[in-house]
Amino acid sequence: MKKHKCGWCTSDELYEKYHDTEWAVPVHDDNVFFEFLILETFQAGLSWITILRKREHFKQAFDSFNYLKIANYKQDKIEELLNNEGIIRNKLKVNAAVTNAQAFIKTQEEFGSFSNYIWSFVNHTPIKNNVKNYKNAPANTKLSDTISKALKKRGFKFVGSTVVYAFLQATGLVNDHEVNCFRYEEV
Repeated sequence: MKKHKCGWCTSDELYEKYHDTEWAVPVHDDNVFFEFLILETFQAGLSWITILRKREHFKQAFDSFNYLKIANYKQDKIEELLNNEGIIRNKLKVNAAVTNAQAFIKTQEEFGSFSNYIWSFVNHTPIKNNVKNYKNAPANTKLSDTISKALKKRGFKFVGSTVVYAFLQATGLVNDHEVNCFRYEEV
């Protein structure tokens, strides 16, 4: 018997794998948080499947999402990225990756880890919503508005409320699996 899954993922094998193994699984590893921050900021204005299909290219291009290296990228590396056909070649987003790595490190220094910082917004407990149909899930919330403003104050770029909400969903701070999805109770 086939398990019921959220409707958004059933059209593509890569989407299904991501849905089944990663989406809404609570993250506590700063390296994973930074990877999703990069991917979600590049996703702004595009579909998530586009980013998933380019994920390995992003990983190679951005030194396995090593924020310590990315924070120190110089103009020659930025030019290299802007010429890399495997990623989204948007100058503002590439520059934002460097800026965000620097802001990420400063946030870690202040809070001990980015994980401590971001989880504090939800009292270190995932929010479990009651989404019956993924089409009715919000694109942003008061929580994502609050976090977006807080991240912007810390110098992060491309972290509007919608990007932040997708980030919260991806990293498990928010569980928006449909209530009849087999993953809803598992994460």
